[in-house]
Amino acid sequence: MKKTLAMAGMTAVMALCAGAASANEELAGLMKDPKNWVAQAGDFANTRYSELSQITKDNVKDLKVAWTFSTGVLRGHEGGPLVLGDVMYVHTPFPNIVYALDLNDNGSIIWKYEPKQDPNVIPVMCCDTVNRGVAYGDGKIILHQADTTVVALDAKTGAVVWSVKNGDPSIGETGTSAPHVFGDKVIIGISGGEFGVRGSVTAYNLKDGSRAWRGYSMGPDADTLMDGEKTMSLGKPVGKDSGTATWEGEQWKIGGGTTWGWYSYDPELNLVYYGSGNPSTWNPSQRPGDNKWSMTIWARDLNTGMAKWVYQMTPHDEWDFDGINEMILTDQDVDGKPRKLLSHFDRNGFAYTLDRESGELLVAQKYDPAVNWSTGVDMDKNSPTYGRPAVVAQYSTHQNGEDVNTTGVCPAALGTKDQQPAAYSPKTKLFYVPTNHVCMDYEPFRVSYTAGQPYVGATLSMYPAPNSHGGMGNFIAWDGVTGKIVWSVPEQFSVWSGALATAGDVVFYGTLEGYLKAVDPSDGKELYKFKTPSGIIGNVTTYEHAGKQYIAILSGVGGWAGIGLAAGLTDPNAGLGAVGGYAALSKYTALGGQLTVFSLP
Repeated sequence: MKKTLAMAGMTAVMALCAGAASANEELAGLMKDPKNWVAQAGDFANTRYSELSQITKDNVKDLKVAWTFSTGVLRGHEGGPLVLGDVMYVHTPFPNIVYALDLNDNGSIIWKYEPKQDPNVIPVMCCDTVNRGVAYGDGKIILHQADTTVVALDAKTGAVVWSVKNGDPSIGETGTSAPHVFGDKVIIGISGGEFGVRGSVTAYNLKDGSRAWRGYSMGPDADTLMDGEKTMSLGKPVGKDSGTATWEGEQWKIGGGTTWGWYSYDPELNLVYYGSGNPSTWNPSQRPGDNKWSMTIWARDLNTGMAKWVYQMTPHDEWDFDGINEMILTDQDVDGKPRKLLSHFDRNGFAYTLDRESGELLVAQKYDPAVNWSTGVDMDKNSPTYGRPAVVAQYSTHQNGEDVNTTGVCPAALGTKDQQPAAYSPKTKLFYVPTNHVCMDYEPFRVSYTAGQPYVGATLSMYPAPNSHGGMGNFIAWDGVTGKIVWSVPEQFSVWSGALATAGDVVFYGTLEGYLKAVDPSDGKELYKFKTPSGIIGNVTTYEHAGKQYIAILSGVGGWAGIGLAAGLTDPNAGLGAVGGYAALSKYTALGGQLTVFSLP
């Protein structure tokens, strides 16, 4: 009987979708009903904002645990669940199990999908065996497995509809990113920058999994899907084969620039936005030049993959400041005129605001005062260094040279923010940003490339930003138009959880110790906290069921910050420098994968 009720609930959801003219209209329609949470970011614009308002800043203190669910998997639990009608879809790290849970029956299991993967993929996963969640579209749940297999599951039964291989783990290509369904396409990135892979974004047709296009981060125009005359960068054409021109020889073939972050989509412009990561290797002396188009914000046409514009934030990266963090799309007034904006909080410590139609750079400001590797970004359009950061020689690992330990660089390689997504509230017009407050020592060394073997070439150590509050994180409110911090809440450890803003005037986030926290969006005042069983690196989500609003969060410490706990590492320099920096975390939490769901009594 319970399963019959669940199937009836799912049938109702599918019937709602059946009349949609396209997958894009279907998803857009589901997103308009805040009872659902049908994409990892809640919407195409990556705002992580919900119109639900039953939980308010006045009653959030009364939240209680409604129900819990053990995922049965350890390691780091990033991303979050999806909710469609009466069904919740929950994912896990490797082996990437997907559960469909019945919300009419306290989260009982409707179906379970557990892929069979070669465990040899685990050693080539850089920073824990994380997976950032599933996507929904056209009656299918889309999973991106660690071994790069992309599989479409029937949302009602869990049966495999189609499956395709996106990469090759034997050369270091892995899958950690969430799929994104835009229009009739599934957009998939790739991980493996620390193994010398070449980053790419691939669009598969949602209906049958056939490949529509693939755009690489570097290489000739035919590979990067660029037009030397029509693809623009800061208002100028990029020029022919710009993806090879700033590389020595054929280094671009192992150039990194992986694409494992969050993607957004503007249906009116039909543009997909994302960031590319660090160039390979981490030793900058081995790859002279700007290393385009690593560390870049991309705007691509959804149908063809052609790049409309690009902006490289950190040319010739010397610190592993991956550019993969989310692009949040908002419509706001700038100098009294309405603009279609894109905001991005980069690992390099700068928050950028651009016109998402033209790629014009409007704001580039530090969102942590500790950032010291650069004095700022040149905003003079007439300057030959327009749009480039001014590098401080003391903190330049390239200028200091190989086998020299450059000390006191802020931020550390994991950035002022890593993949943990920020939220945006149209009510306050503020971004709510989980951040790292961490610095590092960085010693590059010469390394040779062997397919499938680590291609890092640097030794790191990490520690809290000096002369500050002593902790390793802040949760901040940011004005993307003025480029200023509005308020900041210090945290003992990095805030590695994705934020959520709601119409109830509450902002939620999780902490590495395991607390779910609620704060006032106007001043950051703490309104509520609850200690879950393990550290939180997942993203807070909300939905409504049977007239009641719920808050859901995955616990399960891990990720780069928690890799020492997740993988049982003790060498302080292990985990690409994170183990020593976060050694104290073991005092506050332990491994465990659990979904915790909250509601008002």
